[in-house]
Amino acid sequence: MKPSSVGNHRLPSSLLSCILRSYTTVRPLHRQTTPNQIPSPTPFVPDTKTFLSLIGRNLSQHAAKFPTWESLFSLKSIQLRKLGVEPARTRRYLLWWRDKFRKGEYGIGGDLKDVKDSVAHLRVIEVPVGRSSRSLAGPDAMKKLIINVAPDVPVNEPKLRALKPVNGLKIQGAHTIVGPFIEPVKGTGGSIATVKVQESMWEQRRGEKVDGGERRKLQVRRKRKLEELRKAKS
Repeated sequence: MKPSSVGNHRLPSSLLSCILRSYTTVRPLHRQTTPNQIPSPTPFVPDTKTFLSLIGRNLSQHAAKFPTWESLFSLKSIQLRKLGVEPARTRRYLLWWRDKFRKGEYGIGGDLKDVKDSVAHLRVIEVPVGRSSRSLAGPDAMKKLIINVAPDVPVNEPKLRALKPVNGLKIQGAHTIVGPFIEPVKGTGGSIATVKVQESMWEQRRGEKVDGGERRKLQVRRKRKLEELRKAKS
């Protein structure tokens, strides 16, 4: 086996070729997971105005500053500051939501496929349980799922069973869909509902500051303690 030189070491040629193959394999994967990649819009989040409206904190007022979807997901913090996105915590919040969206981590409705005019319809259906559960539940056992489908699709349509269940919602009682921002359709007993884009429906609320927040907590408490000691002596 003919050795090959790598730096100050000598490796067998077969091992060297293996390392090189691994290196060329990893590089494309690294490019695919770069934090600067532009995610695709979704049917529920088709444009910049909708995205900024959903995440809240009054960011929708900056929608005109992002003429394209690409600009929304490519500008750096210093560029956002020059555009007037203030204060700094608002920029951090926007960058945080951009990163979540890149990873496919959406708020309610973000992953829905069948959306029209910013409204998605939801429905409860029954499907057979999986094979692994039939031994316990019985051969004819069924389970209920919440799916996203247009209201004019027949309930017995075979393709409904292949749809992915909607996350973040629950079935209450026999067939009532419950969850945040869910609006039941009248006359359906809650088995059909809608969810539509609303301002701030994905917003992460800021916590209430205690004693001036983390940065000033020790200083505020020290001053309070000194003031209490001063009053106790007087």
